[in-house]
Amino acid sequence: MKASDLKKGQVIDIDGRSILVRDLDVQSPSSRSGSTLYKVRGVDIVSKQKYENRFKGDENIDTVEFSRRPVQFLFQDGDTSTFMDKETFEQYMLNTEDIADEMRYLGEDLDGILAMIADGNILGIELPATVVLEITDTAPGMKAASASSRTKPATLSTGLVVQIPEYLTPGEQIKINTTTGEYISRA
Repeated sequence: MKASDLKKGQVIDIDGRSILVRDLDVQSPSSRSGSTLYKVRGVDIVSKQKYENRFKGDENIDTVEFSRRPVQFLFQDGDTSTFMDKETFEQYMLNTEDIADEMRYLGEDLDGILAMIADGNILGIELPATVVLEITDTAPGMKAASASSRTKPATLSTGLVVQIPEYLTPGEQIKINTTTGEYISRA
């Protein structure tokens, strides 16, 4: 696969290490003779070390084959989070620290979570594009608030803090983009 075809969430093989691509930046050349660079940030699945590198768009990169299985978040116990395969009922455990970003969106009964499985081992999880969470704490809604772009911080049921329109109040359900961590709309 060429570097220009890489996507977030893919697993690539770099010198025998399996790297989960977490972030991808495209850097266009400033001159006509320069080539487009793809900055890859990720994490080594085995050692959990951070990985960062730049590739030219036409550079070949090996990918790791894995399957995606629908799973359900069961519980967090100490520093381990447990997920269950929705079809086989097999349970997979992940170190909570390794999925700290994803944990901010994991609420009860969240559908659409996919586990990346290779050789019977869980590599990581993928969240749905959006999640619905409840506002647990924010400043009171303003009666005179307009639908303008004025916002206020709100703490959600998972502890995630996002900027929301000032007319929303605690107890309301809202949609959040799991890629950017931003408010989308009321649920």
